[in-house]
Amino acid sequence: MSNIPTNLRFAKSHEWVLDNGDGTVTVGISDHAQELLGDVVFVEIPEEGREVEAGEEFSLVESVKAASDVYSPVSGEIIAINELLEEAPETINEDPYGEAWLAKIKLSDADALNALMDAATYSDLIAQSE
Repeated sequence: MSNIPTNLRFAKSHEWVLDNGDGTVTVGISDHAQELLGDVVFVEIPEEGREVEAGEEFSLVESVKAASDVYSPVSGEIIAINELLEEAPETINEDPYGEAWLAKIKLSDADALNALMDAATYSDLIAQSE
């Protein structure tokens, strides 16, 4: 069973969102997503300063099995990127909810977080797909 922290929100496309409490969020891919991908060998880091819309592809994660687009779960401006993943993409497998965050986004609409799933709803989604 995947690890699903209760302090995060989730998109149906398996991205997680941490509300930083200051109008910004931290975004990454879920433990479930990294398990499906297998050993991650490359991460395309999003561009800092880029404006993204919720549901828009903004990153790519490649594993030995597949390549998967990563979609922005919220709309806003990318204000920070995790350059560690360029040198150590395997961090996604090792610490998907910690060191392996992809981007920090300044929200264009704080209410967007309400459209995302809580941990229990995300857990149900995963259970239905297994």
